[in-house]
Amino acid sequence: MPFTEVPGARVPIRMWTDPAGVEESAMRQLHNVSTLPWIKGLAVMPDVHYGKGATVGSVIAMRDAVCPAAVGVDIGCGMSAVRTSLTANDLPGDLSRLRSRIEQAVPVGFGLHDEPVDPDRLRDSPGPGWNDFWSRFDGVAEAVHFRRERAARQLGTLGGGNHFIEVCLDQDGAVWLMLHSGSRNIGKELADHHIGVARGLPHNQGLVDRDLAVFTTGTPEMAAYRNDLFWAQEYARYNRAVMTGLLKDVVRKEFRKARPAFEPVISCHHNYVAEERYDGMDLLVTRKGAIRAGGGEYGIIPGSMGTGSYIVRGLGNPASFNSASHGAGRRMSRNAAKKRFTARDLADQTRGVECRKDSGVVDEIPGAYKPIEQVVEAQRDLVEVVAKLRQVVCVKG
Repeated sequence: MPFTEVPGARVPIRMWTDPAGVEESAMRQLHNVSTLPWIKGLAVMPDVHYGKGATVGSVIAMRDAVCPAAVGVDIGCGMSAVRTSLTANDLPGDLSRLRSRIEQAVPVGFGLHDEPVDPDRLRDSPGPGWNDFWSRFDGVAEAVHFRRERAARQLGTLGGGNHFIEVCLDQDGAVWLMLHSGSRNIGKELADHHIGVARGLPHNQGLVDRDLAVFTTGTPEMAAYRNDLFWAQEYARYNRAVMTGLLKDVVRKEFRKARPAFEPVISCHHNYVAEERYDGMDLLVTRKGAIRAGGGEYGIIPGSMGTGSYIVRGLGNPASFNSASHGAGRRMSRNAAKKRFTARDLADQTRGVECRKDSGVVDEIPGAYKPIEQVVEAQRDLVEVVAKLRQVVCVKG
């Protein structure tokens, strides 16, 4: 049997990992989610760990309902990757200049652009629909309207935490560009607003966990959330597209003599909601720390700063609601990692990677994450590996 089925309150909990290896707090969250009256299925990825309301690494399929806390505050967070025509032989021995050029082009941490990035000035446009997307900002929650200018200047920025930009090599020596980011502060503020609204609704007062408060179909609250949710997911997609364009421009300038070319970009959300149909039912599928892995669809499963990542192709397994893991998954909290590891440990575990090696990013040390190889192996019925990447440059906020 490819997955383990654990009894739940209303639906079984399908787990692509050993339940005995999942922390008690996360198992309790999974059981709590299975009590929701609207739930039709729950799939658990091998990178599962404790989160807010719902575990990271879970796929929650509900009918006529969605839980904003389960989606999370970084709406639309996800990955983009692109294979270039460059090879390992094109890279200099010292990659510090390349890392510096990337950091100059893409603001990190709380940083933002001095002026909004004009997509028409990018050699690689973020795609059609840009003007329509921004014109719909007036239709999102009024509570965030004062953030319009900040949201415009943060588009095309990385953020902090586990977000990153990497230059990688695949098993054939080809150079890849990869990045991980989401909807920045505007997504968080929209999420916080709607989570607060949901908690106050009468039908949510008897739930086992107030973080599982939901919106239900046919209500004005649900209509407002869906509008803002899908707008924020678009923001995240455009954010990654703009960063990818900026990153390509850096590479073109730094490797002008090699005249680099780029294959089509692979991009996928891993904190989002999609309308999908299973077993004859129209469902709202929340992937919190999970990617869509429909048959033939490309996805990205990153590891940590020094352990490599995978480009995968979905096998379209309906048991997981066509999903797969979004990464290695944490095996210890950020605070625990800071207490256990030092900057010297970080330097040891990221040897050979041009990256920050200071105490400010110790919580992102590879030792704080699950082994990516084991995570990928556990979902061989969900995805097939297309390429394994190892990073040679990693930019963190």
